[in-house]
Amino acid sequence: MRLCEAGDLGAAEGICRGVLGRSPGDPAALALLGAVLLAGQRYGEANETFGELAALEPGESSHWINLGTARRGLGQLQEALGAYARAAALGEKSVNLYFNLGVTHLDRGDFEAARAVLEQARAVAPRDADVALRFAQACYRSLQSDTAVAALSDWRSFEDATPALLAQIAQLLVNLGQQAQGEQALEAALATPAADALTLLTALETFERINRLDDAQALAARLETLPRSGKIEQDLLAVRARLAQRANDHAGAEQLYRQSLQHTREPIQQYSQLFHLAHSLDAQGRFEEAWSTLQQAHQAHLQALRRENPALVLSGPPRMVITEHSCDPRDVALWAGAAPAIEDSPIFVVAYPRSGTTLLEVTLDAHPALQSMDEQPFIQTALNEMRELCLYPEQLSRLTDSQLAELRARYWRRVATKVDLKPGKRLVDKNPLNILRLPVISRLFPHAPVLCLVRHPCDVALSCYMQLFRAPEFALLCNSLPSTCRGLERTMSFWLQQVGVLRPALLEIRYESLVSDFEREIRAIMEFLQLPWDERVLRPADHARQKGYISTPSYTEVVRPVSTRSVGRWRNYEREFSPVLPILKPLLDHWNYAAVVAVEGVSPNSRYVDRMNLSPERGGTPSC
Repeated sequence: MRLCEAGDLGAAEGICRGVLGRSPGDPAALALLGAVLLAGQRYGEANETFGELAALEPGESSHWINLGTARRGLGQLQEALGAYARAAALGEKSVNLYFNLGVTHLDRGDFEAARAVLEQARAVAPRDADVALRFAQACYRSLQSDTAVAALSDWRSFEDATPALLAQIAQLLVNLGQQAQGEQALEAALATPAADALTLLTALETFERINRLDDAQALAARLETLPRSGKIEQDLLAVRARLAQRANDHAGAEQLYRQSLQHTREPIQQYSQLFHLAHSLDAQGRFEEAWSTLQQAHQAHLQALRRENPALVLSGPPRMVITEHSCDPRDVALWAGAAPAIEDSPIFVVAYPRSGTTLLEVTLDAHPALQSMDEQPFIQTALNEMRELCLYPEQLSRLTDSQLAELRARYWRRVATKVDLKPGKRLVDKNPLNILRLPVISRLFPHAPVLCLVRHPCDVALSCYMQLFRAPEFALLCNSLPSTCRGLERTMSFWLQQVGVLRPALLEIRYESLVSDFEREIRAIMEFLQLPWDERVLRPADHARQKGYISTPSYTEVVRPVSTRSVGRWRNYEREFSPVLPILKPLLDHWNYAAVVAVEGVSPNSRYVDRMNLSPERGGTPSC
């Protein structure tokens, strides 16, 4: 046992086998041998050893827990759950059982079950670092970010926090938008001489995510000199491929991704790498291969979604029920009451995802009078609160002044948990899918400026289809090109309908114009927002690098100079788009994209949409 605790697994195993040679079937020797085998990740042998023990002493719950852990290491997740169930039936209520059961549910993709079981583990061992990390991971994966942040907020007081655990805590804090806390935890992990390959790999992935690319490259070189397990080797290949992509070495990235894919045991584990591989194939102009790889990626992702949320997948692409309920113009005419002035209202940035909102957000955040926050669901939360008070959105006139004031106060309290908004600064609330929640925005903040980015529908659809989305509903919506296009058309048609009824203070911005004549478009936006000019808004890439963590998938793009390289990208896949163009035709016609593409691929300039003139020529009443 002393040798095992000291990490000398070979010597410990030798002693165990010596004892078993003299006393075959000795339970103590078998149990310690199994522990040695688990520590060495020799799961097949550990499975045999603990299987023998469970048969010898079926009433000993620890044997069943260890048998479950060995099976989990072999990827036999259902069999692992069966072993843990036997331990629970014997009355086991230890943190060891709850932890291992929760991790198995994480591996299965059942994040709600993982969260529930790991919460029990936290009740038993509230300061255990590994338990807190796994619980926070389950919360993060089930889209309960605030709970995940709270679980890790006191990470300095955790017990048994190894460098590898600290590095993983740091990575999750960064992904949760807590960059300062994450970097502090990362420094603590790297400060110890015991930092192993897993610690360095996790730190490397985190540095890449916060755009500290020089630090990432240095750690990659350091990792090459250390012994690595198969899983670490696979992940190292993937992150090296990511760094190659960011250096525009797409041939090198392709080679590394293909090597990484060889390490995976089943297609369901490959979808992330396949999405990234498709991007490098696209960048090399190998469009048929890119499309074929994307189809494989979506098939594998669908398998993962089916395992994680079978009911969601069974129901098919989301119905987008929110688009089935429109504001009643007669009700809107009755809206009244005091409302915040423009300067006391947020600036809302909306669009369909992958339309350039991250570029616009970083640009606005560079202005000293503005401050943005990572994408937050605060308007959706306000929508949920409105539904408790009246029929949404058909009867919003029934909200009283005091109810509206309380809804606004709650919104600002939630904002205060994410940003420290100094006096005189205006908030930029960027969440693309708030494009579906214009009634909430207009009822709470009727004078709020709304910036809507519009991009060629085919380029938007392609970018969404090529993107790996974390939110399961949106990932399912974008699992095929036809469903992607239907979701886009339905969303934008609903938006146009609501704009015609609500007539917000709206500036419509064409993505193509923004990237082709950046200064002119930004000057028009500053004029619309009634802000003084500041040259810093012309250097969004510099500002993005200073920010470090950017929550959206565009974090790799906004640190580069503004360019038109993504305009008309869909043309490389015209054959695939041909069957779905009828779906997008209403949007192509409304924004006159078909004619523009035939000329230069650059659409008309941004246009003001004021409250008094909403003719189709100025982007108001929908032609679709």
